Amino acid sequence: MRFGYWMPVFGGWLRNVPDEGMSIAWPYIRDLAVHSERHGFDLTLIAELNLNDIKGHRAPSLDCWTLAPAVAAVTDTLELMLAVRPNYHHPAATAKALSTLETIAPGRVSLNVVSSWWKDEADQFGAPFDVHDARYARTEEWLGLLDRLLSEPSVTHDGPLYRLAGTEVEPKPARVPTVYMGGESPRAKEVITALGDSYVMHGDAPEVIAQKIDGMRELRHEAGKPPLQFGMAGYVICRDSEDEAQAELERILDVRSSTEAYASYRDFVEGSQLESHVSLEEYSVSNRGLRAGLVGTPEQIIERIRAYESAGVDLLLLQFSPQHEEMERFGRQVIAPWRAAGS
Repeated sequence: MRFGYWMPVFGGWLRNVPDEGMSIAWPYIRDLAVHSERHGFDLTLIAELNLNDIKGHRAPSLDCWTLAPAVAAVTDTLELMLAVRPNYHHPAATAKALSTLETIAPGRVSLNVVSSWWKDEADQFGAPFDVHDARYARTEEWLGLLDRLLSEPSVTHDGPLYRLAGTEVEPKPARVPTVYMGGESPRAKEVITALGDSYVMHGDAPEVIAQKIDGMRELRHEAGKPPLQFGMAGYVICRDSEDEAQAELERILDVRSSTEAYASYRDFVEGSQLESHVSLEEYSVSNRGLRAGLVGTPEQIIERIRAYESAGVDLLLLQFSPQHEEMERFGRQVIAPWRAAGS
Protein backbone atom coordinates (compact mmCIF):
# COMPACT_ATOMS: atom_id res chain seq x y z
CA MET A 1 0.00 0.00 0.00
CA ARG A 2 1.22 3.48 -0.89
CA PHE A 3 0.06 6.49 1.10
CA GLY A 4 -0.72 9.78 -0.62
CA TYR A 5 -2.33 13.02 0.46
CA TRP A 6 -4.15 15.93 -1.13
CA MET A 7 -2.10 19.11 -1.09
CA PRO A 8 -4.28 21.77 0.63
CA VAL A 9 -4.57 24.12 -2.34
CA PHE A 10 -7.93 25.37 -1.00
CA GLY A 11 -6.77 26.00 2.58
CA GLY A 12 -8.94 23.20 3.97
CA TRP A 13 -11.36 20.38 3.19
CA LEU A 14 -14.33 20.96 5.51
CA ARG A 15 -17.35 22.92 4.36
CA ASN A 16 -18.80 23.35 7.85
CA VAL A 17 -15.58 24.50 9.57
CA PRO A 18 -14.55 27.98 8.38
CA ASP A 19 -11.12 28.03 10.09
CA GLU A 20 -9.27 24.71 9.99
CA GLY A 21 -5.95 26.06 11.22
CA MET A 22 -4.47 25.57 7.73
CA SER A 23 -2.98 27.97 5.21
CA ILE A 24 -2.29 28.35 1.50
CA ALA A 25 0.86 30.37 2.31
CA TRP A 26 4.03 28.94 0.78
CA PRO A 27 5.83 28.34 4.13
CA TYR A 28 2.92 26.14 5.24
CA ILE A 29 2.80 24.22 1.94
CA ARG A 30 6.59 23.89 1.81
CA ASP A 31 6.90 22.53 5.34
CA LEU A 32 3.98 20.17 4.79
CA ALA A 33 5.65 18.68 1.70
CA VAL A 34 9.07 18.35 3.37
CA HIS A 35 7.64 16.80 6.54
CA SER A 36 5.35 14.45 4.60
CA GLU A 37 8.40 12.55 3.33
CA ARG A 38 9.61 12.12 6.91
CA HIS A 39 6.18 10.89 7.96
CA GLY A 40 6.27 8.14 5.33
CA PHE A 41 4.00 9.55 2.62
CA ASP A 42 4.79 8.47 -0.93
CA LEU A 43 2.76 10.87 -3.06
CA THR A 44 0.87 14.13 -3.11
CA LEU A 45 -2.04 14.98 -5.38
CA ILE A 46 -2.04 18.66 -6.36
CA ALA A 47 -5.60 19.34 -7.48
CA GLU A 48 -6.53 21.82 -10.20
CA LEU A 49 -9.49 24.16 -9.81
CA ASN A 50 -9.38 27.88 -10.48
CA LEU A 51 -12.30 28.43 -8.11
CA ASN A 52 -12.49 27.13 -4.55
CA ASP A 53 -15.33 24.59 -4.38
CA ILE A 54 -14.80 23.91 -0.65
CA LYS A 55 -14.73 27.34 0.99
CA GLY A 56 -16.57 29.33 -1.70
CA HIS A 57 -15.67 30.90 -5.03
CA ARG A 58 -14.18 34.03 -3.46
CA ALA A 59 -11.86 32.00 -1.22
CA PRO A 60 -8.24 31.44 -2.35
CA SER A 61 -7.33 28.54 -4.63
CA LEU A 62 -3.72 27.85 -5.60
CA ASP A 63 -2.71 26.96 -9.16
CA CYS A 64 -1.43 23.40 -9.50
CA TRP A 65 1.04 24.04 -12.30
CA THR A 66 2.66 27.01 -10.58
CA LEU A 67 2.91 25.24 -7.23
CA ALA A 68 4.28 21.92 -8.51
CA PRO A 69 7.83 23.08 -9.45
CA ALA A 70 8.26 24.69 -6.04
CA VAL A 71 7.19 21.48 -4.27
CA ALA A 72 9.45 19.46 -6.57
CA ALA A 73 12.45 21.61 -5.63
CA VAL A 74 12.10 21.09 -1.85
CA THR A 75 11.38 17.33 -1.88
CA ASP A 76 13.47 14.28 -2.73
CA THR A 77 11.23 11.21 -2.97
CA LEU A 78 7.65 12.49 -3.08
CA GLU A 79 5.71 11.61 -6.25
CA LEU A 80 3.92 14.69 -7.58
CA MET A 81 0.55 13.79 -9.09
CA LEU A 82 -0.49 16.89 -11.01
CA ALA A 83 -4.15 17.27 -11.85
CA VAL A 84 -4.69 18.39 -15.43
CA ARG A 85 -7.91 19.18 -17.27
CA PRO A 86 -7.46 18.91 -21.04
CA ASN A 87 -9.82 21.79 -21.86
CA TYR A 88 -7.51 24.17 -19.95
CA HIS A 89 -4.17 22.87 -21.28
CA HIS A 90 -2.95 22.37 -24.83
CA PRO A 91 -1.20 18.98 -25.12
CA ALA A 92 1.98 20.44 -26.64
CA ALA A 93 2.33 23.10 -23.93
CA THR A 94 1.64 20.44 -21.27
CA ALA A 95 4.28 18.14 -22.75
CA LYS A 96 6.80 21.00 -22.60
CA ALA A 97 5.94 21.73 -18.95
CA LEU A 98 6.27 18.05 -18.04
CA SER A 99 9.58 17.85 -19.89
CA THR A 100 10.88 20.70 -17.74
CA LEU A 101 9.45 19.34 -14.48
CA GLU A 102 11.22 16.05 -15.13
CA THR A 103 14.55 17.90 -14.99
CA ILE A 104 13.65 19.14 -11.48
CA ALA A 105 12.14 15.90 -10.15
CA PRO A 106 13.26 13.01 -12.40
CA GLY A 107 10.85 10.09 -12.31
CA ARG A 108 8.60 11.76 -9.74
CA VAL A 109 6.01 13.47 -11.95
CA SER A 110 2.64 11.87 -12.75
CA LEU A 111 -0.75 13.09 -13.99
CA ASN A 112 -4.28 12.94 -12.67
CA VAL A 113 -6.24 13.53 -15.88
CA VAL A 114 -9.65 15.02 -15.11
CA SER A 115 -12.34 15.45 -17.76
CA SER A 116 -13.55 18.86 -16.62
CA TRP A 117 -17.06 19.04 -15.13
CA TRP A 118 -17.57 22.66 -13.90
CA LYS A 119 -19.27 24.86 -16.50
CA ASP A 120 -19.38 28.06 -14.41
CA GLU A 121 -15.62 27.89 -13.86
CA ALA A 122 -14.96 27.29 -17.57
CA ASP A 123 -17.15 30.27 -18.46
CA GLN A 124 -15.34 32.53 -15.97
CA PHE A 125 -11.90 31.54 -17.26
CA GLY A 126 -12.77 31.48 -20.95
CA ALA A 127 -12.11 27.76 -21.41
CA PRO A 128 -14.10 25.51 -23.76
CA PHE A 129 -16.63 23.34 -21.95
CA ASP A 130 -17.63 19.98 -23.36
CA VAL A 131 -20.73 17.99 -22.49
CA HIS A 132 -20.13 14.55 -21.01
CA ASP A 133 -19.14 12.28 -23.90
CA ALA A 134 -17.39 15.14 -25.69
CA ARG A 135 -15.18 15.61 -22.60
CA TYR A 136 -13.87 12.10 -23.00
CA ALA A 137 -13.41 12.53 -26.75
CA ARG A 138 -11.17 15.51 -25.93
CA THR A 139 -9.35 13.49 -23.25
CA GLU A 140 -8.72 10.65 -25.72
CA GLU A 141 -7.20 12.89 -28.38
CA TRP A 142 -5.29 14.92 -25.78
CA LEU A 143 -3.75 11.91 -24.02
CA GLY A 144 -2.82 10.20 -27.27
CA LEU A 145 -0.98 13.33 -28.37
CA LEU A 146 0.74 13.81 -25.01
CA ASP A 147 2.12 10.28 -25.12
CA ARG A 148 3.47 10.83 -28.64
CA LEU A 149 4.96 14.24 -27.81
CA LEU A 150 6.90 12.79 -24.86
CA SER A 151 8.16 9.75 -26.73
CA GLU A 152 8.45 10.53 -30.47
CA PRO A 153 11.06 12.84 -32.08
CA SER A 154 8.46 14.85 -34.01
CA VAL A 155 4.66 14.87 -34.01
CA THR A 156 2.31 15.90 -36.80
CA HIS A 157 -1.40 15.61 -36.11
CA ASP A 158 -4.63 16.84 -37.70
CA GLY A 159 -7.54 15.84 -35.47
CA PRO A 160 -10.99 17.07 -34.49
CA LEU A 161 -9.63 19.32 -31.72
CA TYR A 162 -5.87 19.68 -32.11
CA ARG A 163 -3.47 20.30 -35.00
CA LEU A 164 0.31 19.97 -34.74
CA ALA A 165 2.88 20.45 -37.51
CA GLY A 166 6.13 18.62 -36.77
CA THR A 167 6.13 19.53 -33.06
CA GLU A 168 9.36 18.70 -31.21
CA VAL A 169 9.56 18.52 -27.40
CA GLU A 170 12.99 18.28 -25.78
CA PRO A 171 14.35 17.10 -23.45
CA LYS A 172 12.42 13.86 -23.41
CA PRO A 173 11.62 12.39 -19.97
CA ALA A 174 13.09 9.01 -19.08
CA ARG A 175 9.54 7.66 -19.10
CA VAL A 176 6.07 8.94 -19.95
CA PRO A 177 4.36 9.96 -16.65
CA THR A 178 1.91 7.56 -15.00
CA VAL A 179 -1.69 8.52 -15.83
CA TYR A 180 -4.22 8.33 -12.99
CA MET A 181 -7.88 8.69 -13.97
CA GLY A 182 -11.29 8.41 -12.34
CA GLY A 183 -14.86 8.14 -13.56
CA GLU A 184 -17.87 5.90 -13.24
CA SER A 185 -19.75 6.26 -16.54
CA PRO A 186 -19.34 3.63 -19.28
CA ARG A 187 -17.59 6.23 -21.49
CA ALA A 188 -15.17 7.16 -18.72
CA LYS A 189 -14.30 3.52 -18.09
CA GLU A 190 -13.76 2.98 -21.80
CA VAL A 191 -11.17 5.78 -21.94
CA ILE A 192 -9.49 4.69 -18.69
CA THR A 193 -9.29 1.11 -19.95
CA ALA A 194 -7.62 2.28 -23.15
CA LEU A 195 -5.30 5.03 -21.88
CA GLY A 196 -4.98 5.01 -18.08
CA ASP A 197 -2.39 3.39 -15.82
CA SER A 198 -4.29 3.69 -12.54
CA TYR A 199 -8.00 3.88 -11.74
CA VAL A 200 -8.76 6.24 -8.84
CA MET A 201 -12.10 5.98 -7.04
CA HIS A 202 -14.09 8.03 -4.56
CA GLY A 203 -14.27 6.61 -1.05
CA ASP A 204 -16.62 3.69 -0.46
CA ALA A 205 -16.93 0.50 1.56
CA PRO A 206 -14.32 -2.22 0.87
CA GLU A 207 -16.86 -4.59 -0.67
CA VAL A 208 -18.08 -1.86 -3.07
CA ILE A 209 -14.51 -0.97 -4.02
CA ALA A 210 -13.71 -4.66 -4.62
CA GLN A 211 -16.61 -4.90 -7.10
CA LYS A 212 -15.42 -1.79 -8.96
CA ILE A 213 -11.88 -3.15 -9.14
CA ASP A 214 -13.06 -6.53 -10.41
CA GLY A 215 -15.09 -4.79 -13.12
CA MET A 216 -12.18 -2.64 -14.29
CA ARG A 217 -9.79 -5.60 -14.24
CA GLU A 218 -12.15 -7.50 -16.52
CA LEU A 219 -12.42 -4.57 -18.96
CA ARG A 220 -8.66 -4.15 -19.00
CA HIS A 221 -8.09 -7.86 -19.59
CA GLU A 222 -10.60 -7.89 -22.47
CA ALA A 223 -8.74 -4.93 -24.02
CA GLY A 224 -5.44 -6.84 -23.88
CA LYS A 225 -3.82 -4.14 -21.77
CA PRO A 226 -1.42 -4.48 -18.79
CA PRO A 227 -3.06 -4.58 -15.34
CA LEU A 228 -4.23 -1.31 -13.83
CA GLN A 229 -3.24 0.03 -10.45
CA PHE A 230 -6.05 1.16 -8.13
CA GLY A 231 -6.35 4.16 -5.82
CA MET A 232 -9.07 5.49 -3.53
CA ALA A 233 -9.77 8.81 -1.82
CA GLY A 234 -10.51 8.97 1.90
CA TYR A 235 -10.79 11.38 4.82
CA VAL A 236 -9.00 10.36 8.03
CA ILE A 237 -9.99 10.95 11.65
CA CYS A 238 -7.42 9.16 13.81
CA ARG A 239 -7.76 9.46 17.58
CA ASP A 240 -6.68 7.54 20.69
CA SER A 241 -10.23 6.39 21.41
CA GLU A 242 -13.41 5.71 19.45
CA ASP A 243 -15.25 8.35 21.49
CA GLU A 244 -12.72 11.02 20.53
CA ALA A 245 -12.96 10.05 16.87
CA GLN A 246 -16.75 10.16 16.90
CA ALA A 247 -16.73 13.54 18.65
CA GLU A 248 -14.53 14.94 15.86
CA LEU A 249 -16.80 13.40 13.23
CA GLU A 250 -19.84 15.07 14.81
CA ARG A 251 -17.98 18.40 14.86
CA ILE A 252 -17.17 18.39 11.14
CA LEU A 253 -20.71 17.26 10.25
CA ASP A 254 -22.33 20.11 12.21
CA VAL A 255 -23.66 22.02 9.24
CA ARG A 256 -25.58 24.40 11.52
CA SER A 257 -22.28 25.81 12.80
CA SER A 258 -22.28 28.12 9.76
CA THR A 259 -25.33 29.95 8.39
CA GLU A 260 -23.83 30.03 4.90
CA ALA A 261 -22.87 26.35 5.07
CA TYR A 262 -26.36 25.38 6.19
CA ALA A 263 -27.96 27.32 3.31
CA SER A 264 -25.60 25.63 0.85
CA TYR A 265 -26.32 22.25 2.39
CA ARG A 266 -30.07 22.72 1.97
CA ASP A 267 -29.52 23.58 -1.70
CA PHE A 268 -27.33 20.49 -2.03
CA VAL A 269 -29.96 18.18 -0.51
CA GLU A 270 -32.79 19.65 -2.58
CA GLY A 271 -30.80 18.96 -5.75
CA SER A 272 -29.79 15.46 -4.66
CA GLN A 273 -31.59 12.14 -4.77
CA LEU A 274 -29.38 10.74 -2.00
CA GLU A 275 -30.62 9.78 1.43
CA SER A 276 -30.34 12.75 3.82
CA HIS A 277 -27.65 11.47 6.21
CA VAL A 278 -25.41 10.32 3.37
CA SER A 279 -25.93 13.69 1.71
CA LEU A 280 -24.73 15.44 4.88
CA GLU A 281 -21.53 13.35 4.94
CA GLU A 282 -20.87 13.87 1.25
CA TYR A 283 -21.56 17.59 1.48
CA SER A 284 -19.32 18.10 4.52
CA VAL A 285 -16.24 16.31 3.09
CA SER A 286 -15.50 16.04 -0.63
CA ASN A 287 -14.82 12.96 -2.77
CA ARG A 288 -17.05 10.75 -0.57
CA GLY A 289 -14.12 10.73 1.84
CA LEU A 290 -16.12 9.69 4.89
CA ARG A 291 -17.49 6.63 3.09
CA ALA A 292 -14.01 5.14 3.39
CA GLY A 293 -14.62 4.65 7.11
CA LEU A 294 -11.11 5.72 8.14
CA VAL A 295 -12.44 7.01 11.45
CA GLY A 296 -11.34 5.55 14.79
CA THR A 297 -8.25 4.42 16.64
CA PRO A 298 -4.98 3.68 14.84
CA GLU A 299 -5.65 -0.03 15.20
CA GLN A 300 -9.12 0.29 13.69
CA ILE A 301 -7.81 2.35 10.79
CA ILE A 302 -5.02 -0.15 10.09
CA GLU A 303 -7.60 -2.94 10.02
CA ARG A 304 -9.71 -0.95 7.57
CA ILE A 305 -6.68 -0.36 5.35
CA ARG A 306 -6.04 -4.10 5.32
CA ALA A 307 -9.58 -4.59 4.00
CA TYR A 308 -8.90 -2.15 1.17
CA GLU A 309 -5.61 -3.83 0.35
CA SER A 310 -7.43 -7.16 0.16
CA ALA A 311 -9.96 -5.53 -2.17
CA GLY A 312 -7.14 -4.56 -4.54
CA VAL A 313 -6.39 -0.94 -3.57
CA ASP A 314 -2.68 -0.09 -3.72
CA LEU A 315 -2.86 3.71 -3.17
CA LEU A 316 -4.79 5.77 -0.63
CA LEU A 317 -5.23 9.49 -1.39
CA LEU A 318 -6.01 10.99 1.99
CA GLN A 319 -7.33 14.26 3.36
CA PHE A 320 -6.66 15.51 6.90
CA SER A 321 -7.61 18.57 8.98
CA PRO A 322 -5.68 20.35 10.37
CA GLN A 323 -3.20 18.89 7.94
CA HIS A 324 0.22 19.27 9.59
CA GLU A 325 -0.85 17.84 12.92
CA GLU A 326 -3.01 15.03 11.56
CA MET A 327 -0.50 13.89 8.93
CA GLU A 328 2.20 13.69 11.61
CA ARG A 329 -0.16 11.62 13.80
CA PHE A 330 -1.10 9.35 10.89
CA GLY A 331 2.54 8.83 9.95
CA ARG A 332 3.52 7.93 13.49
CA GLN A 333 0.48 5.87 14.51
CA VAL A 334 -0.56 4.25 11.22
CA ILE A 335 2.12 4.33 8.48
CA ALA A 336 5.04 3.42 10.75
CA PRO A 337 3.29 0.40 12.40
CA TRP A 338 1.89 -0.67 9.01
CA ARG A 339 5.36 -0.82 7.48
CA ALA A 340 6.98 -2.27 10.60
CA ALA A 341 4.52 -5.16 10.35
CA GLY A 342 5.58 -5.70 6.74
CA SER A 343 2.09 -4.89 5.46
